Amino acid sequence: MAKYRVAVIGCGGIGQKHAQGVVGLDKAAVVAGCDLSQDALNAFKEKYMDQWSNISLYSDYKQMLQQEQPNIVTIATPDNRHADLVADAANCGVRGIFCEKPLATSLIDADRMIDACEKNGTLLSVDHTRRFTSLWRHLKAQIIDGGEIGQLQYIDGRLSGKRGSIFRNGTHLIDAICYLAGSEPEWVFAELEQGYEDYTEYRGDGGRSPALEPSASGYIHFHNGVRGLYTGTSKNTAGPKWRFEVMGSEGYITIDKEAVLHKGKSSEVIEAPAWKISGIPLGVRELIEAVDGNRETTSPGQAGRTVVEVIYGFFESQKRNHTKVYLPLARG
Repeated sequence: MAKYRVAVIGCGGIGQKHAQGVVGLDKAAVVAGCDLSQDALNAFKEKYMDQWSNISLYSDYKQMLQQEQPNIVTIATPDNRHADLVADAANCGVRGIFCEKPLATSLIDADRMIDACEKNGTLLSVDHTRRFTSLWRHLKAQIIDGGEIGQLQYIDGRLSGKRGSIFRNGTHLIDAICYLAGSEPEWVFAELEQGYEDYTEYRGDGGRSPALEPSASGYIHFHNGVRGLYTGTSKNTAGPKWRFEVMGSEGYITIDKEAVLHKGKSSEVIEAPAWKISGIPLGVRELIEAVDGNRETTSPGQAGRTVVEVIYGFFESQKRNHTKVYLPLARG
């Protein structure tokens, strides 16, 4: 019998990727899936029938938590549903939770989730996917922290496309900037997409209607002096979805279709180690290993909260006519 019983809440395409992280892991098995769609549940069970023939299916997550008593829960629901799911799972004694991004759609919810996990000794990890890829780990550990570009100066991240709004791919962009900066944000300022000037809190529907959420352009100043530039264009802007420039005192990195290290007059493509598992599946697997080894994850809940706070710092800056807003924001 597997040591860890895993339950997946939200069994669509992303939830299936969550389960993929458990495949081949002797110490864990997926025992249950929960979704409001019976079609999604049936597809989930069929996909993983060869790995786990007795997956139980539920439409009520509270019933699933009570009956299955999982050790690990993964959550792949719309973002405006995360808070209750995480808090309830933690309060049921779950040891580890892997939650999709953004962690929450308000700071109150983010704090409620983290408080529940801390109270119950539950390890919380957030799917900011670049933290679970070989390239970004290599950039962070070997190139930036290893001193290949000298002292880190600024990080310029740009995002476009119809999912470029701040609660969609914008959360990935903010987290990537924070991850590479290696410090906590000290203050921010920002301007929201035209037409969303009075947007002060989440008004979306879990990502189904991108027009309900704004993009933004902003500045993040970190305590270690690194400057983060966040450029989110309107959702109908042409151009690549992602583009990064990481500038140091002795060189810089560009990240588009590939990552390139520039030093002096020379440039070379950065080759990251090949991994057998990467992205979302690795995030789930790392959570299980972290619970088993009593250690922190690569993408902890507190880092997910930082992203939510930067977003609300942007909103506050917009409200104050684009002025500087110091973090942390006042609670309540």
